[in-house]
Amino acid sequence: MDKTTPATKNTLASSPELEQLLDLARSGAMELSVLMEKADKLQREGLIDAAILLYQNWTTHTKSVLLHVACYNLGTLLGSRNRHAEAEKVYATALALSPTFTQARLNMGHQLEHLGRIEEALGEWRKVFEDKALDRANPAVLELILHALNNSARLLETQRRLAESQVLMRQSLLLKAGQADVIQHYVHIRQKQCDWPVYQPIGAVTHNQLLVGTSLLAMLSASDDPALQLMAAQRFVHEKVLPYKDRPLHELATARQPRNGRIKIGYLSGDLCMHAVGLLTPELFELHDRERFEVYAFCWSREDGSEQRARILKAMDHHVRLAGVDDLTAARLIAEAGIDILVDLQGLTNGARPNILAYRPAPIQVSYLGLPGTSALPGVDWIIADRFAMPPEYLPYCTERPIYLPNCYQVSDRQREVGPAPSRAQYGLPESAFVYCSFNNNHKFNEEVFCSWMRILEQVPGSVMWLLADNEWAKANMLRVAAEHNVLEERLIFAPRAAPPDYLARFALADLFLDTFPYNAGTTASDCLWMGTPILTRSGRSYISRMAGSLLNAVGLPDLITFSLAEYESRAVQLGQNPARIESYKRYLRDHGRSSALFDIPTVVRDLEHEFERMALSQRRGETLHA
Repeated sequence: MDKTTPATKNTLASSPELEQLLDLARSGAMELSVLMEKADKLQREGLIDAAILLYQNWTTHTKSVLLHVACYNLGTLLGSRNRHAEAEKVYATALALSPTFTQARLNMGHQLEHLGRIEEALGEWRKVFEDKALDRANPAVLELILHALNNSARLLETQRRLAESQVLMRQSLLLKAGQADVIQHYVHIRQKQCDWPVYQPIGAVTHNQLLVGTSLLAMLSASDDPALQLMAAQRFVHEKVLPYKDRPLHELATARQPRNGRIKIGYLSGDLCMHAVGLLTPELFELHDRERFEVYAFCWSREDGSEQRARILKAMDHHVRLAGVDDLTAARLIAEAGIDILVDLQGLTNGARPNILAYRPAPIQVSYLGLPGTSALPGVDWIIADRFAMPPEYLPYCTERPIYLPNCYQVSDRQREVGPAPSRAQYGLPESAFVYCSFNNNHKFNEEVFCSWMRILEQVPGSVMWLLADNEWAKANMLRVAAEHNVLEERLIFAPRAAPPDYLARFALADLFLDTFPYNAGTTASDCLWMGTPILTRSGRSYISRMAGSLLNAVGLPDLITFSLAEYESRAVQLGQNPARIESYKRYLRDHGRSSALFDIPTVVRDLEHEFERMALSQRRGETLHA
């Protein structure tokens, strides 16, 4: 079943009253104030196309010194209907009539962005924030300038022009310090570039403001303090998640249609494609027992055309597309489907839609995989975990209650496609060197971990560090810090991103994977162990800092878990000086790794189903749920 987006009621009304309005608009005698009043009324009635037609007739037939204002309003309506090319033209008319009409120039930039004309969009916004004639002391004018700066920075970041983006964020914060959204992006863009120290005050922006403004994703790399991670999640919820105080949608749906038959599991995600979550989960969906469970995907993932995406959708009994569907409508679709357990695979990661969960469309709502840690989201009462990843000391900092799996929290895929075996020469690696590697995303790197890696290299002569270079600025900053530790540039070897099969194949070339802290490897750790390469991790206080440790316990290598920086560093040096020990780890993984509890996916799925079935049946009987 494939449900497409319900059409929004926005048809063009045909009535004598509208025809009279259009005649008046064409007469040239309608006042602008009357036009705006009548158009606003049509908008409130959901008749946006009629409002557009009214403005079009007025602007075509009316000569007025305020024509640019009507063009601006028309452009706004056209943009809301995704008629961006038409909107661009009317904004151009407004600017031709009034070249200093800053609001029209800002909106023109947005239309150009929608049309994919990136440089032109940036050019329009640049004209605003570089305009020396604008009075920055005027609060209203300052907001327009900040709009131009902040949208330029946002667009440059999406284009991976990180350094340019950061420059504009700094300009924006120098003009106005208290901008939480800008601070959030400023911190994370410095993490992406390994621009250390990340917390670098700007003008009136204090270290405390930077810390408080840090997003949850950025905080996972910045601090192992679970209280700070909870604070970051709660701030997001306070600012972005709408309070919903009506009766939960699942109760309304159940009152009309009692739940019975197979247990319905809904997976909620925008990452069921070529994404870390999409790479881990196909077998989970495929192996569900269809005699007991009915499986839905509620999904706004990009249609990337990949085999991975096709495989995931094939594994679903139902696929309900939520792209373009507003959150309340999406929640109603979930409730009307009679979902017993809604599994949120997104958390507060990029592209999340937490307001869907706030409506409580399912009686049991569970967090899994996308965010290994608390999201503090209202409506999400449970989180999938294991007792290593989520020890008792962590529970006070987590708004969800744990559903513990017996071995490891993480599901993965045993059907990963692996490319041809490469050679070290192919990647510029010395044949006889001890190769440490870390293929985690650069934003997971931090100064403490990287400096530790440099000290490890200093103590293991001839060793090299093989790293993912996500961008040129991260590479330059890592080389700068290496030089400060007297580590020669040639001892850092940077790997480009690669297609998944080739990325998997190259793990075999490394001797030891050095994990990041506090944001451990998750999918990457699974890939590493699947390919038979040992990983050394450091486990801390938070769920995210214990992910790789959980995997190592399940695969049978708990001695590769450390619990302090000194222990991590010392163990890495010992292993680098003892290649025979590394070979024994590789032999163990080769002989036993894939048959270990970590990769016994049918059992992981059965364990998960056992918990889901127990909870769903208890819920149907009206019993209190227990972990």
